[in-house]
Order: sequence, then C-alpha cells, then structure tokens
Amino acid sequence: MSNELIPVNIPIGDRTYRIKVTVDNEEVVRKTVKIINEKIVEFKTNFSGKDMQDYISMVLIWLATEQTKQNEHLVALNDVSVKLAHLEKQIEKAL
Repeated sequence: MSNELIPVNIPIGDRTYRIKVTVDNEEVVRKTVKIINEKIVEFKTNFSGKDMQDYISMVLIWLATEQTKQNEHLVALNDVSVKLAHLEKQIEKAL
C-alpha cells in the first residue's frame, strides 16, 4: 500500500474541490463522487425548486443511511457467524 498523497480534483454538484488522497484510494474516491453526483441529479429530478445545498444535504443523509444499513448488516452477519461457530462446537462435542 502506498501512503503517497496525490492531488485530485473532484466535482460535486456545481463546485470542484481539490483534495489529496492516497494512490490506493483514488479510484474509490472517484467512484464515490460519481455516485454522489448521480444522486444529486436524481434528487434534482424528484425534488424540483431546491438549491444545490439542499440536494447535497439529501445525498449526505442518503449516504449516511446506506452506511448505517451496511454496518447493521455486518453486525447481523457477525452474530450469525458466532452462533454458527457455537453450533459447530456443540456438534463436535456430541460426536
């Protein structure tokens, strides 16, 4: 993994931001920016008459909600893994 930071211009909504990211994270950042901009267009289509700040806020709430759902899913998977491991131990003892 490279810790070298490179400058990247990312357009979000009607502005461009210059940030520094690691070489390893550049593709992830660009994909995320693409999703953000696609969601902005989606919200602009569905909620006309708002300003760009409103659309960006809507996208932020959407992204945070998606992240929370993913974390809850990971916790549930971890719980299942723990239960399966416990069952496996019980089966091994029974054999």
